[in-house]
Amino acid sequence: MTPVFSTAYLPPIVYVAKALQYTELLIESKETFPKQTYRNRAEIMTAGGVRTLTVPVIRDNHSRTEEVGIDYKERWNIIHLRTLAAAYSASPYYLYYKDDLEALLTKRYEKLMELNEAMLKWILRLLKADCRLQRTEDYQKMYEEDFRNTFSPKHPYPTEGMESYYQVFSDRLPFTPNLSIIDLLMNLGPEAKDYLKRIS
Repeated sequence: MTPVFSTAYLPPIVYVAKALQYTELLIESKETFPKQTYRNRAEIMTAGGVRTLTVPVIRDNHSRTEEVGIDYKERWNIIHLRTLAAAYSASPYYLYYKDDLEALLTKRYEKLMELNEAMLKWILRLLKADCRLQRTEDYQKMYEEDFRNTFSPKHPYPTEGMESYYQVFSDRLPFTPNLSIIDLLMNLGPEAKDYLKRIS
């Protein structure tokens, strides 16, 4: 059975750890788009603590996720790039991923799902993961393996036992588990895949 996941912008670590357990993922496209989820936000570590990066969206109360557009009235993508640079320029792998991130975030996507799919494919490629993505073709209330609402900022995923790794501001801030996958990649680089495999 192919599992179904929500779309996600630079998804949290546990989302990617779970995705790596499969060779194919269904990405929910037909749901009514819910607010305040990782579908259009990511959490990173900065000098001031955890910061949320949010992609501004164009939607109405009944928009399906596949219909949700991206609002470029504000230069949110440039702000995200600058914030990521400030957060991770001192990390071991920032220079390895900087150009790819700039290419992804300066490209103009009409729909949120297009941006998120491009990001997830890039992440899976970096992790050398053999995992195909396809969108749902209709809405189903239940799936046998359903992770659409498993990873939520409102209901944090259990992180007990999740091992710590070096974070850029470890000298002044406590370790924070389950940030965006970008935090893990910037700090662990190729070792990120082994870390993800150790998460059950």
